[in-house]
Amino acid sequence: MLDTRKPHCPECEEGGLAALMALDRREFIRTVGGQVAVAAGVAGVFTGSTARAAAQAKAAPSRPAEELVKELHAGLTAEQKKAVILPWDHGAPNGKGMPTRLGMYNSPIAGKKIGVHYTAGQQELIERVPRAISADEEGYRRISRNETFDGSGSLQDCGALLFGEPVDGKDWSWVFSGHHLTVRCDGRPKDGMGFGGPMYYGHSPNGYSDRNVFFYQTKAVLSVFDALNEQQRKSAVLEGTPGEQMASVRLRPADQQRPGLSCTELSRDQKELVEKVMRELVSPYRKEDVDEVMDIIKATGGMEKTHLAFYKSPDAGPKERWHFWRLEGPGFVWNFRVLPHVHTYVNIAGKIS
Repeated sequence: MLDTRKPHCPECEEGGLAALMALDRREFIRTVGGQVAVAAGVAGVFTGSTARAAAQAKAAPSRPAEELVKELHAGLTAEQKKAVILPWDHGAPNGKGMPTRLGMYNSPIAGKKIGVHYTAGQQELIERVPRAISADEEGYRRISRNETFDGSGSLQDCGALLFGEPVDGKDWSWVFSGHHLTVRCDGRPKDGMGFGGPMYYGHSPNGYSDRNVFFYQTKAVLSVFDALNEQQRKSAVLEGTPGEQMASVRLRPADQQRPGLSCTELSRDQKELVEKVMRELVSPYRKEDVDEVMDIIKATGGMEKTHLAFYKSPDAGPKERWHFWRLEGPGFVWNFRVLPHVHTYVNIAGKIS
C-alpha cells in the first residue's frame, strides 16, 4: 500500500545532525566543484543523452507541460503503461479517502524511477515537463535544486507517474516526485486547486544559508518579521511547531481559529509587503499557475483573512530567530520549515481531510 501522507526524509529521520553537517560539507564541495566543472565545460558534468537532453530542453521552444505529457503518453508501450499509469482514483476508490495522486512525496512513488521505466528519448521529454511548469531557467534551477534534484542526484532517480489517461475529456494528473519534491500538471485547469494538488519542496542546506536555493524565501519572510512592531510580534511568534506532512496543510473549518497574527492587524504597507512575499514564494512557477493561486487566495478572502505565524525553536541562535513560518487563509496553507533544512508543504484550496 502506498504511503501518501508521510514524505520520508532520510536526513531528518535517519542521519540526524551529523548527516546534515556532512551534507552541508558535501554541498560546499559540490558547489565549488561545480564552478570548476563549468569552467572546464559542460561535457565534464553531463554524459551521453543527459547532456543532449539538457541542451535540447534549453534550446527547444516553450510548450505547455500538458502537451508534453500527452506526447510522452502517446509513445508509451503497453508494458510501460502497466508500470507508470495508475487509475485516477487510485488509493481512494469510490471517493473514499485521499487518492494517491494528491500525496506529497519525498521519493519516486512506489519506488518507480524514471531511469528504470522510461527510454532515453522519453527521459529527455520528461525533463522538459518540469521546465515547462517553471517560470524560467532560474525557476527551474530552484525546482531542480541546481539540476541535482537534491538527494536524488539526477532526474533518472526521480519518479514520474500518470493517474488516468491524458486525453481530452478525461481527468488525469502527472505527478513528478523525488527527494524534497512533489510537483504536478494535470488536465483539470481552473479546478480551484492550485498547482493541481498539494505541493512539497525543500533543499538540504540550512534555510539560513545562501547555499540553499530557497534562501531568497527565508530573506523575504524575515523582511516581514522585521516589519512587525513589538505588539504584533507577541501575536505572531509562537512556541512549538505547526507540524509537517499532510496534516500540516489541512484546511481548517471556517469557524476554527487560525494560529498567529491576523493580517487585519497589519498596516497597509505591511499588508503590501506580505502580498509581495507571497508572490515571491510562487515566483519559480509558470505564470498561469501563479495567477490561479492568487485568484484562489482572492476568492477565499484575500490577504485580509490570512494569518501569519513564526514558530520559534528554543535552540535557535540570534540569527535563526524562527524555524517555521506559516501563512494560512481560508483557502490555502503555506508551511515553510527553515531548520535544520528546508521543508515546505503547500495546499492551495485542496480539500484534504
